[in-house]
Amino acid sequence: MMTEFNFELTKEIELLRLVTVGSVDDGKSTLIGRLLVDTKGAFEDQLLAVRKKKGTEHIASAAEIDLAMLTDGLSAEREQGITIDVAYRYFATPKRKFIMADCPGHEQYTRNMVTGASTANAAIILIDARNGVMPQTKRHTHILGLLGISHLIVAINKMDLVDHDQATFEQIRAEMDDYCAKQGVKDLICIPMSALDGDMVAVRGDHMDWYQGQTLLETLESLSVLENDEQAFRLPVQLVNRPQTAALPDYRGFMGTIASGTVKVGDAIKAIPSGNTSTVKEIVTFDGLLEEAFAPQSVTLTLNDEIDVSRGDMLVHVGNETSDSKELTANVCWIGDEPLTVRKKYLIKHTTQSVKAMVANIDFRRDIHTLNKDEADELAMNEIGQITFKLMKPLHCDSYAGNRTTGSFIVIDTFTNNTVGAGMIV
Repeated sequence: MMTEFNFELTKEIELLRLVTVGSVDDGKSTLIGRLLVDTKGAFEDQLLAVRKKKGTEHIASAAEIDLAMLTDGLSAEREQGITIDVAYRYFATPKRKFIMADCPGHEQYTRNMVTGASTANAAIILIDARNGVMPQTKRHTHILGLLGISHLIVAINKMDLVDHDQATFEQIRAEMDDYCAKQGVKDLICIPMSALDGDMVAVRGDHMDWYQGQTLLETLESLSVLENDEQAFRLPVQLVNRPQTAALPDYRGFMGTIASGTVKVGDAIKAIPSGNTSTVKEIVTFDGLLEEAFAPQSVTLTLNDEIDVSRGDMLVHVGNETSDSKELTANVCWIGDEPLTVRKKYLIKHTTQSVKAMVANIDFRRDIHTLNKDEADELAMNEIGQITFKLMKPLHCDSYAGNRTTGSFIVIDTFTNNTVGAGMIV
């Protein structure tokens, strides 16, 4: 009989953004399918479309469903039995709403994984209990650490295929504890499970009484999703709104999405890079005027003074400005086909502005197995290293540790216009 959760959703429950990563065939899609089924997050027609035996009108149990097919949506994924693109799925419990990104496990699709993980609050790292910690597991874990994901949950899956052996679980947990400790990861939780059978996913099951921790779903419901409310106010300007109508002949509003912090009517504001200051006159939204706005709301600010502000500029509070420099050092995950080399020129896209840049130095390349810093003269696809760039003009930014939005950027190949790297400012 399928596990059922009977509840009525309230309007004010929290949202947790999740990402699942791991090596090929570790069971990511199956796990998400299990969560969708057990929380009743899949519609009946979806379940019927992926049932194992055709001809039935109803699904009686989860055993009749090909769980992985609920998320592997592309025809190429169904043919190969793998995940290629990032698939987003939504489900909820009485305590929380979830958006979960199912990321590909193949090394060649690491770029898709970086995209899916960039906005997550928590990550589930799948490990096949038979294979243990694989090189791709370490690569994904290191990237998650660089991305500053708050909570890492190691789901040691397919325990049914190792007879639910506690020693196997403890060995993998010890290896992941040691690897994550070297990166300074503070919140690491390891859970044994069988996504196919459902043990320790939404219900405990009968096979792993030796594990006294919470199930995966209980863990996800209890994670803190509070952001740092003390972050500095940052509003990258996306558009200057000048309707120039008879009703609004002098209207000039600065539109964008608040990257961090809060802003109130009357706050003293500085425009970066001009340095001109003013105060907030109005905070305009689609739903009307506000007295206060906060990240990640999309707003239009009007000011009490006519100051020079253009697309690509940033509005900040007076006395809490960004740093600026024509030299930029960052951890870079390289996802381009052609390697990154010294003196090669690229375009850096940071919030709403783009800056021409040249690679001044490859400080080191990170060994994903030992986390050692190796000397290198290039970064190949899927390699990670610390890079120093020389910029055509100063970039106004924060460190990634202090602000995930204004501390990150992408690297664009000026010849192909392809995104070839993701950077996190040191």
